[in-house]
Amino acid sequence: MGSSHHAQEPERILVIDDEDLIRETVAMALTDEGYQVVMVESGQQAVELMFPPSSQNALRVDLAIVDLMLPGVNGLDLCRMMRHHRLEIPILILSARGSELDRVVGLEVGADDYLPKPFGMRELIARCRALLRRYQWSPPTVGNSVLACKDIVLYQEELRVVVAGQEVALSPKEFRLLELFMRAPNRVWSREDLIQAVWGDDFMGDRKTVDVHIRWLREKIEPDPSHPQYIITLRGFGYRFG
Repeated sequence: MGSSHHAQEPERILVIDDEDLIRETVAMALTDEGYQVVMVESGQQAVELMFPPSSQNALRVDLAIVDLMLPGVNGLDLCRMMRHHRLEIPILILSARGSELDRVVGLEVGADDYLPKPFGMRELIARCRALLRRYQWSPPTVGNSVLACKDIVLYQEELRVVVAGQEVALSPKEFRLLELFMRAPNRVWSREDLIQAVWGDDFMGDRKTVDVHIRWLREKIEPDPSHPQYIITLRGFGYRFG
C-alpha cells in the first residue's frame, strides 16, 4: 500500500463524477493507497473549489479525475478551464464513451490520459501514479548544472548550447527538448511524454509537432541530421537520446 506517500503531505486528488457509486469506489481505492481525496459531483462544484473569487482560497490539488458526462459544466469544459487558468496539474478523463474521437478531443483540450468506463481500480491507480510521477519529473532543475554528452554541452542556467566548440541558437522548445533528453540519456520518450513535458497546456495541435521540432533540433546538433547519432527514433515507441 502507498506508505511512501506518508513521509510528506500526501498528494491530493480531486474526483469529479456524478455517479455516486463510481465516485465513492474510486475515492475509497485512492484513500487506501495513501492519497487525500476530495469528491464533487458536478463541474460547477469543481469550478467553485478550484477557481473561487479569491484565488487565496483555491483548493490545491495534485491530480484531477474528471468524468466527461457531467451535468452543467461538462468534463471537456472543465479541462479547457483548468488549462486556460494555467493550472499545471495532470488530468485523467473518465468516460462511458470510449470512441477514439472522444479520446482525441479530451487530449486536445488538455487532458493527459483517458480511461473508458468500465475500468479496473488497479489500472486507475497505476495511471494516477504514472501521471503524478510524470508531472514531478517535468519542472526544470535549478542549480548550476552543466549537461554534457559527446560533443554537446548544455548550460542550464545560461540557456546556452555548445556543439563541437560552436555555440548554436536553439528556440525555447528546442532547448527544453534537448535538456529533457540530456537529463535522461537512454530513456525512451513517447510523443505524449514530450508534449506533456515541453508544451504542457500550450499544446493545441497535431502530435506531429513533436517530429517537426525534433527534425529542427537534429539539424542544429547532429553532424549528419539524416543519420542521427544523438536523437534516435524508435519506431512505434518514440525517441531516445544517446
